[in-house]
Order: sequence, then structure tokens, then C-alpha cells
Amino acid sequence: MNRDTTRDTQSSPVVLAAGGTGGHMFPAEALARELLARGQRVVLVTDRRGKAFGDALPEVEVHRIRASSFGSGIMGKIRGMFELTLGAFQARRLMSRLKPAAVVGFGGYPSVPTVLLAQRARVPTILHEQNAVLGRANRLAAPGAVRIATSFAAVSAVKPADAGKLVFTGNPVRPNVASVRDLPYPPLDDGGEVRLLVVGGSQGARIFSEIVPEALALLPDALKRRIRIAQQCRPEDLEAAKTAFARAGVEAELSTFFRDVPERLAACHLAICRSGASTVAELAAVGRPALLVPYPYAMDDHQTANAQAVADAGGAWLMPQTAFTPQALADRLTALLDLPATLTKAAEAARARGATDAASRLADVVLATGKSASLTHSAPHSDRPRAGADHYSTEAAE
Repeated sequence: MNRDTTRDTQSSPVVLAAGGTGGHMFPAEALARELLARGQRVVLVTDRRGKAFGDALPEVEVHRIRASSFGSGIMGKIRGMFELTLGAFQARRLMSRLKPAAVVGFGGYPSVPTVLLAQRARVPTILHEQNAVLGRANRLAAPGAVRIATSFAAVSAVKPADAGKLVFTGNPVRPNVASVRDLPYPPLDDGGEVRLLVVGGSQGARIFSEIVPEALALLPDALKRRIRIAQQCRPEDLEAAKTAFARAGVEAELSTFFRDVPERLAACHLAICRSGASTVAELAAVGRPALLVPYPYAMDDHQTANAQAVADAGGAWLMPQTAFTPQALADRLTALLDLPATLTKAAEAARARGATDAASRLADVVLATGKSASLTHSAPHSDRPRAGADHYSTEAAE
């Protein structure tokens, strides 16, 4: 299914290939907006989950192809291979018809057929990695890529042969996040209210609904009375969480979905959340400290790598899920709130690592690469990575 564009359909487009989840789609949307603002024609190739993208940006032509990850067992692997093969045929026809100036892969299995077929057709390809670990889809495409744009200053799982392709751009955030990034960290006065925001991805996290109320119940009464919490819960956990917070004597606003997360993030003193790529990018963009509890079953444990990078920069505290107990959380909250300057300092550190111009930087890389594939071996010196054993660093150009 395609969406028409009012732009010059004869010009060579920039094709964005992304899996349909938010972690891949949010930076793709941000780059699309930047490229459109520069007068570029933009085409998105995704799977059925990316349907909402076309509604948000009607100027972008959207194509959906078949693709899926390899499931467990023999049948899952056969099904995954079948879907990717169908996607490859669709991508081949698209590349032949569109003749793109460049293709940008944002990861996720739906990006693989488009990126690999573009490379086979000698179309310059750029990869964007949102996590601190190069994802499997991007690893497949890395050998044929001209550039690998990174969201973190250090990225692991990069082969030595691909290290020279790395360039730090940061992870572009959604417009509604960018719109609140200039709001200052709210004052944390002695005896004043303390606003906590608890989110666990697009559908909440059960462990937060179980642990957070019990932890707050353990706080000293004087501190407990200051807490104001907004927490996202799974629908099946909502009533139990309401009961638990009431029993703890804590004022809580609970919902299965918050439409105004950026505004709530800007207003909070501390976030408690997972450490997916979009979450840590938004924390940095807005400049808010966080207790990060990585999802332990994420592919290649990339959420732990993300959280560790933010913690090392001083913008967050990492709490592994195995150590995320009511008592441990209560102790951490008490220590942080007894020294408000610690939170203020962490907010400053979080903001310092936010690449507020990430979409612009990424667009610069894309347009330069699309004009000249000779850039493969001639990156500006300030964008070249510091290499280590299977762990490479990239520094933002000043």
C-alpha cells in the first residue's frame, strides 16, 4: 500500500527502512521531518506496524513489505525465512522503481531486505543504531554500509572492519519531546512535593506495579507525604496497583497510557523506567535523572548497555531487575531525596549527553553520503571512532 506525495515524484528519494516498533520508528520519523524541511523526497519502507507513520507525515510515501524475526523452533525459523524472502522480492522491485539516492536502515528485521537489496544495487546505505550494542539487523548490513550513525559514544558488537564507518549523531527524538527540552529542572525544595514518573515501555512493566508501591510504603512518613507519583500500568495490573498505593498511603495517578509523557517527564524530579533506546534518548533530551531498570530479556542485553552508558555519564542509576526489590528501591529513594543536589547534578549530566541536533546531524550524513559514496574512507577526523577490542567509541564533532 502506497501513500502519494505532493513532492516531485521524478526526483531520487531518500528511502528510510525501519522495523515498525517505536524504537526504530521514532528516529526515522524525526529524520523524515528534517529531510522534508530540506526539500528532499522521502520514502518509508516498513512492515504493517508502521501504518501510523503515514498518518503523521502524509508527505512521505509509505511501502509495507513482508518481514519478521526468526521465531523459536524449526517452524518459526522457516516462517521467518519465508517472510524475509517475500520481503526481498518486494524490496527488489521497489529499488528498481524508486532508484533512491540513499537508503537509511534503522534496524529491525523489516529493514533487512531493503538495505541488503539497496547494497546489491550499489545504492549508498547508511545505518542508524539506536542502542549501545549494534543490533542484529544492522550487523547483517554493516559490511555493505557506507556509514553507521550511532546514538551512543560507545557501541559494541562492531567488527573491526566496520569501525571506520562509525559516526556519532545521537538518537533523534519526536517533536513533542523536543518541544519541552528547554524547560528547566523543577526546583526541589525542602519539604516540598517530589514528583516521580514511572513508565515501563509502551504497555507498562508489571514489576513496577508490584515493587514501587511496596517500596513507597517503606519510606519515612515525612518523605512519603511529599511523594506525588504518576505511573503507567498494564490494564491487568491497574486495580491491584491502585489498592497497593492506597494501602501505602501515597497519592498516585495511575493509567494504562499517558498521552502527555514528554510534559510529565519535564515536570518530574525523577523517572523510574526501562532503558530502551527511545527512553534514554528522551531522558537526555529533556535532562531528567532516572532510576533505570533494564529489561533483562532484551536482545543482546542491550538495555543494560544503554543504562550503563547513562549511569557512567552521571545521568542515572542502574538497578538490575534482580536487585530491584522494595527495600532496595526505598533505600535508594531515601538517599537521593535526602540530598536534592544529587538529583539536580544528575539532571545536568543527563542533559549534557543529549544530542539535541541529532536529526540535523543524521540528515547531514545521509545527504553527504547520497551525493558521494567516496566518503566511505574519508570521514572528518573529529567523527572518527576510538577503537578497542570489539568496542568502539565515537565522539561528536564540536
